[in-house]
Amino acid sequence: MISIEKIYSLFKKSSGINTDSRVKQKNALFFALSGENFDGNEFVENAIENGCLAAICSNKRLANNENIFYVENTLNTLQKLANYHRKQLKTPIIAITGTNGKTTTKELISTILAQTHRVAYTSGNKNNHIGVPLTILSMNRTVDIGIVEMGANHQGEIKTLCEIAEPNYGIITNVGKAHLEGFGSFEIIKQTKAELYDYLKLKNGEIFINADNPLLVEMLGNYSAIKYGIDSNYYCSGKYSELSLQATVSWKSKNEKGIAKSNLIGAYNFENILAAITIGQYFKVPGTAIDNAILRYYPNNNRSQLVKTNRNNLILDYYNANPTSMELAIKNFENIKDNSKGLILGDMLELGKDSEIEHKKILEYISNKSFKKVYLIGPHFYKFKEEYGFNFFNSVDDFAKHIVKNPETGNFFLIKGSRGVKLEKCTDYL
Repeated sequence: MISIEKIYSLFKKSSGINTDSRVKQKNALFFALSGENFDGNEFVENAIENGCLAAICSNKRLANNENIFYVENTLNTLQKLANYHRKQLKTPIIAITGTNGKTTTKELISTILAQTHRVAYTSGNKNNHIGVPLTILSMNRTVDIGIVEMGANHQGEIKTLCEIAEPNYGIITNVGKAHLEGFGSFEIIKQTKAELYDYLKLKNGEIFINADNPLLVEMLGNYSAIKYGIDSNYYCSGKYSELSLQATVSWKSKNEKGIAKSNLIGAYNFENILAAITIGQYFKVPGTAIDNAILRYYPNNNRSQLVKTNRNNLILDYYNANPTSMELAIKNFENIKDNSKGLILGDMLELGKDSEIEHKKILEYISNKSFKKVYLIGPHFYKFKEEYGFNFFNSVDDFAKHIVKNPETGNFFLIKGSRGVKLEKCTDYL
């Protein structure tokens, strides 16, 4: 069985890691990962034919000890390789986790730090047990700061990711109700997110904290942290402007102040923006560069996006949804001054036994509001069709058929739901 040291020597000769044999990447190091519905070992020879330098597999019969090597577990080996590489890099790494806002915060931080530093960061939402190792392995010695997003859907996962990435800095954006099906309870969600704090405390790392969030403060305990929020005594403080649709933050730190105008929709992005400003200031990015970076950042991942079509104005926020983010999005939308506002809401997935009660809570919440139109999409909402006077559809396709016959024009819609509902199909009809 090949050693990590030998694999690392192959990695240094390679053009990078490849986990998809269909992608032709010359001189890559292929890892034959396996899942419930696929076995990467079946594609080892194909990967070599497509130009890979070598392959790591978990099938002894395939190994030739020339360019195909055997290990007991390819995923564990990938993670060990990433940690081995991380130790050689000695690059400071910022870890980001949280129920909501972690990807937006990661992208804002990356955009700001890139003004004065060479930055490498998590691509897209590759924030799990595979994505984090791949992020670490994408870094090289030219990187000044690494930014690693960490997601979790079960207890102990953040701890494992921290042991791979060994972050020096960390931030938890918030803690809310998501992936309840995997976690089992909100208390376990708290404990899992706190694993980042636990790791940094053990290693005497730096923690950035929204000191106005009592739950985060409770989780932090007596550990000294870099605070941000509305209090002028914090390391960085800010105020949210209600004067524009896009989030604008007036801020000041111990050294500078500024006004950050963004292209993000929603007051809930105040915390994400201020967190990024705080970290930018900590790493000595000038205030004017911070404000310019935020102004130039445009969300393009179906998170807080404002889109104007020929028929309607849309806020696209359907990358993901949970009870916490759903209520925040609706509350923010409610505060926008516009007489043509409507809701298109999709099911919130992975809530387990709490699904029915959480969907009903959302329906109760919007029942007391005065939105012009309300459309609910997905079987979880559809269960309540007879109880509420809204427009219910079992699927996006059913909604599309309705809209074709009953077109919507001149409206302003918030479109929010979990990715699995495929709400992106709605925009073609709006």
